[in-house]
Amino acid sequence: MAKRLFIFIIVLGLAFPAEATHNRAGEITYKQLSDLSFEFTITTFTYSLSLADRPRLEVDWGDNSTSIAERIEKVLLPNFYFRNTYVINHTFPGPGVYKVVVQDPNRNLGVVNIPNSVNVVFSIQTILTVNPAIGLNQTPLLLNPPYDKAAKGKLFIHNPAAFDPDGDSLSYKLTVCTREDGKPIENYTYPPATNAFYVDSITGDLVWDTPADTGAYNVAIEIQEWRDGRKISVVVRDMQIDVYDTDNEPPVNDPLRDWCVEVGDTVDFWFVSNDPDGDMVQQSSTSGVYNLGTCDAVFTRLDSVAGRSISRFYWIPCHETVRQQPYDVIFKSEDTGTDVQLVDIDNMKIKVLGPPPVLSTAVPEGKVMRLTWEPYGTDFIAGFAIYRREGASTFAPDSCVNGLPEWSGFTRVGFATGAETTTYSDTNNGDGLDFGVEYAYRIVAVYPNGTESKTSNELVSSLVTGVPIIRHVTVTSTDVANGSIELIWKKPDGLDTIPTVTGPYEYLIYRANDVSGTDFQLITSIQSVDLNDTVYIDNLINTSIRGYIYKVELYNDAPGNRFLIGDPGIASSLFLQASPGDRKVRFTISRNVPWINTRYDFFRYNEVTMAYDSIGSTNQLEWVDTGLENGENYCYYVRSYGGYVIEGYPTGLINFSQITCAVPEDNEPPCPPEIWVSSECDSLYNLVTWAIDDRECFDDVAGYRIYYRPAREGDLEEIMEINNPGVFSYKHYPGMRVAGCYGVKAYDQIGNESGMSVVICVDSCDFFEIPNVFTPNGDGINDMLVARASSMVERVDFKLFNRTGQLIFATEEPRLNWDGTYKGKIVSPGIYFYHCDVYEMRITGLELFHLSGFVHVITEKGAVVTPPVFKK
Repeated sequence: MAKRLFIFIIVLGLAFPAEATHNRAGEITYKQLSDLSFEFTITTFTYSLSLADRPRLEVDWGDNSTSIAERIEKVLLPNFYFRNTYVINHTFPGPGVYKVVVQDPNRNLGVVNIPNSVNVVFSIQTILTVNPAIGLNQTPLLLNPPYDKAAKGKLFIHNPAAFDPDGDSLSYKLTVCTREDGKPIENYTYPPATNAFYVDSITGDLVWDTPADTGAYNVAIEIQEWRDGRKISVVVRDMQIDVYDTDNEPPVNDPLRDWCVEVGDTVDFWFVSNDPDGDMVQQSSTSGVYNLGTCDAVFTRLDSVAGRSISRFYWIPCHETVRQQPYDVIFKSEDTGTDVQLVDIDNMKIKVLGPPPVLSTAVPEGKVMRLTWEPYGTDFIAGFAIYRREGASTFAPDSCVNGLPEWSGFTRVGFATGAETTTYSDTNNGDGLDFGVEYAYRIVAVYPNGTESKTSNELVSSLVTGVPIIRHVTVTSTDVANGSIELIWKKPDGLDTIPTVTGPYEYLIYRANDVSGTDFQLITSIQSVDLNDTVYIDNLINTSIRGYIYKVELYNDAPGNRFLIGDPGIASSLFLQASPGDRKVRFTISRNVPWINTRYDFFRYNEVTMAYDSIGSTNQLEWVDTGLENGENYCYYVRSYGGYVIEGYPTGLINFSQITCAVPEDNEPPCPPEIWVSSECDSLYNLVTWAIDDRECFDDVAGYRIYYRPAREGDLEEIMEINNPGVFSYKHYPGMRVAGCYGVKAYDQIGNESGMSVVICVDSCDFFEIPNVFTPNGDGINDMLVARASSMVERVDFKLFNRTGQLIFATEEPRLNWDGTYKGKIVSPGIYFYHCDVYEMRITGLELFHLSGFVHVITEKGAVVTPPVFKK
């Protein structure tokens, strides 16, 4: 790791003037509470010797609203810094990208790289993406406070120690400090450097190599947060750096290294610092690993003498700490020089990986490959991802690689849900695997945050073609007790070329329940001299409720020379599952065979001819028979047609399923309607409209139910039922507060109800406007200062001041209704200033926004302002 060195100075007599400092640094972070609601934390760093203080700050949300954030904490830090913490919640009106800005007059006097800094507003901002599709988010926490000092001619490095609780990726860049409304400061320049001034985009180090002059400088760093390759937030840290002269030499830390560890491994080392001047050294460390809430790391100071200090870092990561991004850990050492304190900073990364699963077997079963693995040993995973490629790989992951990179040739082919799962059957999405192909498998454990563990060992296997080769597994009788299946296989060829195969022979036939069953039981054996016995009828079985899978083994049965010849043939019957619907029957075909079926022909019983008619064909495993009558009984079977793809193997294979019957019924709800909502503020109602575009769905509709809730959160309640499928609108009068959320469901004649439509929310019809001018001159025209206020405004806190700051009028009445008097007399004409907190009932509840402005009072007789000028 490259050395991080900067200067921290105790001001003895070199401090900048007290009246010149107040706002010195700050940032805005947030934690998402729900799809649209967030908890924001505003952190500012101010000069502790200044008389200026801000117990509350105004926040501009970027959605045309503002709020007042109250301070919850004020902490004294080194170097005459206060850390001020403000917390406030806000709900945004909908998805979008918002720039949240906090500003406060003014910046410090004498900031070298900001012209006329004392008259420039200090502002900080955060950009966030509100998008329910990306999941809940929390911005990175900046753990290292920005109170560090620099020295002329000395390398300065600051690192914000950003820790992202969600494990998202972070990048860093320089940006321009901002003024009012978050706009860039005009003629701003970066601090002058002898060599370079930059931010490392990966580590987050702000590097000033080296300050060319003393003075106060302001800089800003963007901490960009990325998820799935998309930037989802930007936090800006604005900070002041004071540069001084010093002759002291900084302490020197022993080199650190990055770590890659598996869960349960131990990270244990000594952090050693030496000071060339023999000063005492104070060590500290900052990282998210100390406050994880489970299996936290520990930093312990072991020994400190003049010129040397030793501490111990100790951590055993657990499964809860596995994530894609490494953890950053910052180590700092500070000396106790007589005039200044110098600091050496180093950082390292620790990547925590889930241990590799142990893949035990890859066993072919027909056209399916069944994998098994050892128990993983924790409940804190979502399951296992299955990867496959053709042919063995040469992939040999190093100790710091998790998952399987694309270049390894492996493709994710399945997922086994559950921490306790230890098996998976690869069916190739139901199409079956191919014969004659070697398949290589690896698996990884997948954690709840999507991070994959280190990859398992690799197993290679291929499908068993079978000797003998099964070509026919067909249902010849459907019955719960007297069903039968005919099993036929191809007579083995070329056995006479094998000297050890002399005969006689014996076929062993096994059966397992269900087409993918594994509990094979021996059901018969067939003695054969010439191998011509290649047919077996399996009788007295229940073919109505399940299919069966068969295995045929061939043995050389000579006395003293009995052995299995080749690999057994495995194949299943066709099983047809019918699911009744509204005037339809849906079918699913199950089979597990070593050949490829290219077509499935469906047959339905005809009550008139008493024969089965061909009604359709497909090459898919699902099919629907439509246009039926509800309540009538329909019976079906399916015929498959296919063959082996290996040259010389049987083709033209025809097999039949069992007969299955179903009675269509109206058990399907209509489609959810599409919905739109608009507000008619003058008439105080919301117009809800909807539509169903699918004609078949619409034909099933008998009516609609309208649902409503007055707030964004909570349960929807039914407010209206419309028993007419041709009605597509409804006027809802919720009262004086025209706000709420709406949904619509459709239902059919027998009561099947659709899912809820998309829930649409509309906010209050709000407005609050204060005129800029009024004329209390007794002429009966515009004699009162009257605000235009919607019924959503519950109260205000309005205060009006004259030019000297004297309060001359205050009210909580939303309409204001000021007659222009103070202590019973009309005030003097002129400009008056106001502050007004407006408490308005919104869809999210009672919300506060702040207004400030001026009112021009004109008292001359005959003065008329038409129309009045309003200001919101």
